Amino acid sequence: MTATIKAVLFDKDGTLLDFDATWTPAYRTTALYAAAGDQTKADLFLSETGMNLATGASAAGSLLAAGNSAEIAEAWIALGANFDHATLTAELDRIFVGRMHDAAALPGICEAILNLHGNGYTLGVASSDSEAAIRAFLAGAGLTDRMSFVTGYDTGFGPKPEPGMVHGFSQATGFPPSEICVIGDNTHDLEMARAAGAGLRVGVLTGTSDRDDLEPLAHIVLDSVADLPGHLA
Repeated sequence: MTATIKAVLFDKDGTLLDFDATWTPAYRTTALYAAAGDQTKADLFLSETGMNLATGASAAGSLLAAGNSAEIAEAWIALGANFDHATLTAELDRIFVGRMHDAAALPGICEAILNLHGNGYTLGVASSDSEAAIRAFLAGAGLTDRMSFVTGYDTGFGPKPEPGMVHGFSQATGFPPSEICVIGDNTHDLEMARAAGAGLRVGVLTGTSDRDDLEPLAHIVLDSVADLPGHLA
């Protein structure tokens, strides 16, 4: 199966960067903003969309773990945030982009991407974050030039777990889905890959999901993206 793979499409959060270290403070900030400074209401927003308030961790498959800014804004408005949807979505995106400029890649990730790129694989990123936030992270991590394709929830290919992001990568690079590996930490990533007919679905344990969540949908579950070059070799 790996012999046919020519391109790799990465998820970002929990796959290339530390999810909780990056997103817990971002979600706490945005929830308090959405709650107009009311901490009790902010805690309600967070707990109802997937955060363990004691640990700051986001539950696997929850809206905070897998959703995009527009979906989170919609949920928080339904829970009592006094904003129109467009305004709150834009503010979430603004804060999230700001967090990405200095977000650190997980250990071994940059080396793995350089290895894959150097060995001729075409690479891209597909995230439920905004395209601007993805590009901010890639620039800060020094990986922009290694990525041939970037798509966020707002790029125009549709949200995960729909197949559009994989199809967009396929169209942009010329590789059919059967020659694409999709790698991510969340069931939404793997459901997207399966819906698109990706040739290799890889789950990683660096994010919000555990092995039991990923194995039913993945061809292989790895500890980290850092292990992918060895697997493809």
